[in-house]
Amino acid sequence: MTLRLYDTATASVRDFVPVHPGQVGIYHCGLTVQGAPHVGHIYKEVVFDVLRRWLERSGYQVTVIANVTDIEDKILAKSAEREIPWWAHAYEFERELHWAYDVLGCRPPTYEPRATGHIPEMLEMIQQLIDGGHAYVAQDGSGDVYFDVKSWPAYGELSNQKIDDMEAAEDADPRGKRDPRDFALWKGHTEGVPLTASWPTPWGRGRPGWHLECSAMAGKYLGAEFDIHGGGLDLRFPHHENELAQSTAVGQKFARFWMHNALVTAAGEKMSKSLGNGAIVRNVVERVRPIELRFYLVQSHYRSVVEFSFGALEEAATSFQRIEGFVTRATELTGAADAADPAAVELPADFVAAMDDDLGTPAAMAVLHTTVRDGNKLLADGDSPALRETLATVRSMLDVFGLDPLAEPWASRSGSNDELTEVVDGLVGALLDQRQAARERKDYAASDQIRDRLKELGVVVEDTPQGPRWTIAPRPTSEGN
Repeated sequence: MTLRLYDTATASVRDFVPVHPGQVGIYHCGLTVQGAPHVGHIYKEVVFDVLRRWLERSGYQVTVIANVTDIEDKILAKSAEREIPWWAHAYEFERELHWAYDVLGCRPPTYEPRATGHIPEMLEMIQQLIDGGHAYVAQDGSGDVYFDVKSWPAYGELSNQKIDDMEAAEDADPRGKRDPRDFALWKGHTEGVPLTASWPTPWGRGRPGWHLECSAMAGKYLGAEFDIHGGGLDLRFPHHENELAQSTAVGQKFARFWMHNALVTAAGEKMSKSLGNGAIVRNVVERVRPIELRFYLVQSHYRSVVEFSFGALEEAATSFQRIEGFVTRATELTGAADAADPAAVELPADFVAAMDDDLGTPAAMAVLHTTVRDGNKLLADGDSPALRETLATVRSMLDVFGLDPLAEPWASRSGSNDELTEVVDGLVGALLDQRQAARERKDYAASDQIRDRLKELGVVVEDTPQGPRWTIAPRPTSEGN
């Protein structure tokens, strides 16, 4: 089956044909580093990490460009509130974004350009737009430069809107605009904004408009035509619409596919800091393990809204622990921890068909769950070729999702201090030895007492043909916290 992806521009699922055979170029809009990323922000990173993994598993060489917007009005406003330089504020939360990437197992982009590092490319594009009659310098001397939306008849094609039905663009002060729907390419310097947040231009000092930044960076690193442009659905208009207009107006073909992931909502509203419902990634991974949060996000189709709640997150964590439990027990039984690279193992046909059908992770997850159930039935018979094959297949599917617990980064993350882990292992092991001794002398009351005490401490004991195993029970959560 040929890989097919939903293209927002045509509102259809189409066969994926790359610009250059065997190679894929992806640009997805990175975070405006105004604050710590919440689950809604990081969802996009997880979605495009899975896309990248699937494309690579399908034999493509993939280049991923994801920008950092490090100059923008919100950054200026929030840094002023904190009374620190805007660039220090931006860098602080850029590091927080990188931490969130890493903690959820997202591989870094091939390159991550900063907006402030690409001012010359932006100025060159503005001049091309002015020369082509698609942009103008405000006549009020403000230094503002605007894109003339009426000069580009195709404006609105991505979001399927007509210019006359659009509201005024709110990305800049309307001073000097010919039409309220024109959007800012460049914002002239204003009183109260640090001089360091401006650059010299033929039109006066100022800073770039948000939309211009991505067009300049995408074109520089991926060329005039590339394969996939992505981001959250909330970026389709006006951000991506404006990108498309200004890039095509200078003669670029731009993106062949536009991929937009649906939003993460909380109580039915888009997750955002302004609504006060943002679940900051750093806080969430104190409630569940990062790999469980990633599983929670991956199990939904990327075009389906994710309604975030800690209850649903806990259910997902429990579901993943069942998968992880099979992998752990089967590996212990077979000694196959150092088996073949999971990425080299053939995947089930139904799994491949699901992923090739617009990255159909829910159907692919169903194949994974079925395979795990079959594998659990094999455990009772001990080591066997069938168990080894099933384990390899499960790990291969998990590898596509970035969820193989025996692979990096998860394999080397114990989640706690290594020395403390060793002590806990020893203490629990000693108690289990005492429990086993009580069972052998048929003192079942003492045996049960030890088991119950461990349970009170959050340690779940499972008796298996190979001896007792223990795990840490999931921590209880509540919707109000």
